Amino acid sequence: MRRYVINPQNKTSSPVLILVLLSLLLGTIALVTAYGEDAANGGPFAQQEADRVVSLPGQPEVSFRHYAGYVTVNEDHGRALFYWFFEAAQSPHLKPVLLWLNGGPGCSSVGYGEAEELGPFFPQKDGQTLKLNPYSWNRAANLLFLESPSGVGFSYSNVTDYINNVGDTSSAEDSYVFLVNWFKRFPQFRSHEFYIAGESYAGHYVPQLSELILDRNPDVPDKRNFINLKGFMASNLGNALLDDDTDRRGMIDYAWDHALISDQLYHGIKTTCNFSQETLSKKCERKMKEYYNVYGIIDVYSLYSPICTSTLKGSIGSGLGQRGGYDPCASDYTETYLNRPEVQRALHANLTGISYPWSHCNNSVAISWSDSPISMLPTIRKLIKGGLRIWVYSGDTDGRIPVTSTRYTLRKLGLKTVKEWTPWFSYKKQAGGWRIEYEGLTFVTVRGAGHQVPTFTPEASLQLLTNFLANSQLPSKPF
Repeated sequence: MRRYVINPQNKTSSPVLILVLLSLLLGTIALVTAYGEDAANGGPFAQQEADRVVSLPGQPEVSFRHYAGYVTVNEDHGRALFYWFFEAAQSPHLKPVLLWLNGGPGCSSVGYGEAEELGPFFPQKDGQTLKLNPYSWNRAANLLFLESPSGVGFSYSNVTDYINNVGDTSSAEDSYVFLVNWFKRFPQFRSHEFYIAGESYAGHYVPQLSELILDRNPDVPDKRNFINLKGFMASNLGNALLDDDTDRRGMIDYAWDHALISDQLYHGIKTTCNFSQETLSKKCERKMKEYYNVYGIIDVYSLYSPICTSTLKGSIGSGLGQRGGYDPCASDYTETYLNRPEVQRALHANLTGISYPWSHCNNSVAISWSDSPISMLPTIRKLIKGGLRIWVYSGDTDGRIPVTSTRYTLRKLGLKTVKEWTPWFSYKKQAGGWRIEYEGLTFVTVRGAGHQVPTFTPEASLQLLTNFLANSQLPSKPF
């Protein structure tokens, strides 16, 4: 590691370094002074301090601060989104801010992203305690989880028929308003680089929110509404739903290639289904129903993992994501933990007394979803042209939106290849997967990972994030 030492014999570098240190000291003093004055006047620092989580039940001791609560996105309708924010484990003032979104539509980024994939705290089988995730993404960034849209998790709307009108456009708009208001509550992070990541239906959420920021940034009259967007990392871990046609074609080809369906069913689907059409024929729907029956037998999101049963519950391991320690019942522990009243009080959640228990997904949101483009490729082309850093990654044991689907999808973009298909290596000198670099987009596979990549390969996913944020290539040789 390179060291920087104040050398009194270096007449040129020493004054510069002293000025830098003095500037940092004065900035800190100014921030502390502003914080004190703001707290006395009920400003944003007082608001964020009110959101600070100080006594989360069962939490291990940590050195970083975390905050949770609500940000109003529509005062007239009483609509507010719930967030949970973790400062970086080290040097948060130097790290970017990364927003994580889970998909569905209608599923919780707190329940999946924070509690079972890449957050610092994982609920344990007793429903009482949390285990520290040593591969949490807040080792590389300040980490923000958002439950969106309203009706998901702890987020709510006082207008009862809101769910009947929810869709991609309204969700992106609310998420944008959330970010503008959140950065006003946390102004010390406004100048930091900002990235968006997500998985599954977030293949819609992430590009759409990125596009909204890109479009509005040049014209915002109040510079406090400017969001320092640097890129997005669309996770295709069985994941990024990007194009209905290729996603479904790839899903069926992958299922047949991995012996999930018979030759007869495969050829029946191939001859009766035209996935480029928005509405499938009745005959195709019947064949697809046969295909979906496999979901009741295995975990299609992770082909080679066990499903949760009463016999397995709590007996697999730590739930920290290594294949041998993966616990298929982790979601049960999360629901038990987040429905505890003392946990909700500590997180400043459920302040309005929501009439239903917290759950990972709200099926009513998914059923009512009314706005969903059949392809996100036009948006991705626009974002590439806008200069955003875009990585798409895919766990190669996911059967729901498999690597096959993503390869078909990216081929549609017609991008020029900059660097051909090559392996990359993880921390333990093992092949982490493969990658290909296109002009404006990088595609990465993650070996042995299912739909939720950080759950199954936590070290590799943290490395993937670190290289993405640093805009550096993944290691091409063991190290």
